[in-house]
Amino acid sequence: MGRNTRKRRTPLATKAIAASAALALGGGGLIWANFYASAHESNHQTWGGNQTKAATAQVATISCPDVGQKLTNVPNQARNEVAGELANLDRQITDAYQRLATTRDAQAQDASFVQNSILQPLKDRRAAILDRIKLEITRVGGTVPGDLSVLASCTAQNANQTTAGGQQQNNTGGQQQGGQQQNNGGQQQNNTGGQQQGGAGGQQQGNAGQQQNVGGQAGNGPVAADFVDITKVQPNVPAKPRRNGNASTGTFTTRCGVNANKNHNTDNVIVAPGVTNGAHHLHDYVGNQKVNAFSSNQTFLQGGTSCQNSSDLSSYYWPVVRVQDGSQDFDQNKDGGGKEGNVGKILTPVSAQIKYVGSPTSKVVAMPQFLRIITGDAKTTTNGLANANAHWSCTGFENKVQLTTQYPVCPQGSKVVRTFAFQSCWDGQNVDSANHRTHVAFADANGNCQNGFKAIPQLTMRLVYNITPPVLQNGQVKNAYAVDGFPEQLHKPATDHDDFISVTKNGLANRIANCVNRGQNCA
Repeated sequence: MGRNTRKRRTPLATKAIAASAALALGGGGLIWANFYASAHESNHQTWGGNQTKAATAQVATISCPDVGQKLTNVPNQARNEVAGELANLDRQITDAYQRLATTRDAQAQDASFVQNSILQPLKDRRAAILDRIKLEITRVGGTVPGDLSVLASCTAQNANQTTAGGQQQNNTGGQQQGGQQQNNGGQQQNNTGGQQQGGAGGQQQGNAGQQQNVGGQAGNGPVAADFVDITKVQPNVPAKPRRNGNASTGTFTTRCGVNANKNHNTDNVIVAPGVTNGAHHLHDYVGNQKVNAFSSNQTFLQGGTSCQNSSDLSSYYWPVVRVQDGSQDFDQNKDGGGKEGNVGKILTPVSAQIKYVGSPTSKVVAMPQFLRIITGDAKTTTNGLANANAHWSCTGFENKVQLTTQYPVCPQGSKVVRTFAFQSCWDGQNVDSANHRTHVAFADANGNCQNGFKAIPQLTMRLVYNITPPVLQNGQVKNAYAVDGFPEQLHKPATDHDDFISVTKNGLANRIANCVNRGQNCA
């Protein structure tokens, strides 16, 4: 990944909002502290007031190695057990992060408090689970990749170490992951500006998360640096890859609604089967209506669908978007909701387009039944941007600007748009993999599948939201909006992700592939 070398103005890293003011999230909700203020400040910051100087760099979050991504070859007999243990690791991080949020006074008085009272106990608990994972894999004859014990240690991250705006990360090739270029509905999208997306007046946003979210509820973000006026961003969408004579140029659109019936849960059956609240954040579900942590391939076939095409029983699900304007929703005091920092009114998209598109260089093969694909990374704040696949834009700007590491502030009359372009190459054998990534891949910059992978219809999704533009003023954000996420991920826009399970009947998978290969536009 390239690094942007353009000189920027000196970041306002020494500026912070005063006082780590705690925000009570409802009657039984967790008290979230403001992680970006100095623990030594005493004056409360008000909207439009003056900033004060931070006396120390405050710990923003906890960063732990993503064990699941290291486990690429877990035997099938051990996968459910290992997935359960990985979910336990996520729960431990959440618990440690909540302790970080509620012990600011102790941290201010004892410089070693975070290490001794949070990180060391977390390491010990993680080590015990890593030992159990090793045992589960070796018990069925599998091989553990290296020494898992080195993944036990976690670190504290200060605000200027996260992937907040101001980190000057240049997501060149924006959608390029491992050299494989993504094609969003046949359109290449490149966040070449990375964090060099000009804020108000073109000034670089360098105060990397050092502000409080005034007017919101969640002390764990987002912050002003996570937003950018889209009219100030230079165009960054590159040309499409050139089509050859063997291109599959058709499209197949399936209409499945916008989740108006509010089919939600905080599970994730792909990565945490059998684990309630395995996602630690809320999902919208369209398509299959019987998806939770305990669903199976058999229950998918019996689940019914919100799609107009009754043969499409696929599950399409994504984290909800909320507006942090002081409003509450049904999960204000629940796990995965307000108790874990996901607060505010849940927004239903005004439209949700689900479309399968072809390859610019080859015909496609039908998706196999029960294929699972996750696109993006819910943990980019601590993992980095290697697997990021977030696309944020505004209506009227989509062909010009796509953002990965900032949320757009759209002009009057324009709506916020989230788009996803899933992996479009399949290994031809597996419907899932141990880390839920290696069985599928993105095409390269020229649109070709590599390593013997086969082109499949590329799933693309476009979600449109009617959001009152947040107000950015004096380094603060009022009425922010944010995607749900793991609490320690700070609601960064790059953590956006999408999940898909292909379930069809009556030959629909073949009809989709044939339509795309024939160059037809079907629905």
